[in-house]
Amino acid sequence: MSTDEKIANQLIHTLENGKVGFAKAADSLADSDRPEIAAKFRELSQQRATMSDELKKITTSYGDDAEQRSSVPGVLHRGWMAVKDVFTGDDTDAVISAAETGEDHAVAEYQDALASDISPEFRPLVARQMMAVQAGHDYVRGLLPAKG
Repeated sequence: MSTDEKIANQLIHTLENGKVGFAKAADSLADSDRPEIAAKFRELSQQRATMSDELKKITTSYGDDAEQRSSVPGVLHRGWMAVKDVFTGDDTDAVISAAETGEDHAVAEYQDALASDISPEFRPLVARQMMAVQAGHDYVRGLLPAKG
């Protein structure tokens, strides 16, 4: 397995978990006092799905069976695990904080990917997706109350 293929698979996993995490967070916030956040989280969920699909196309070119490999496991990746306990409550700040934890993980995964020895052909895609992930992270972080 090439480095590009390994990194693509890791990023697909991260993006799929982000897609599910944002969707669940949106559902949890739909009836909150801040429905605009739910709408944005739905957008971010769709964005992550699109980005994952983009990477799946690349892994297919490596001969990988992306459809078989990319299903989200029963337990979300550690970046979004904090979210699962929050969904049953209606504490907006807790849901946002959990989403921010997931986003911290996604940013770290992309930073690691860009620090890896990936091919010059693959690097621009990872860098472009990193910018989108960072923007999502910054949006979520901006929703958190200021820490004093």
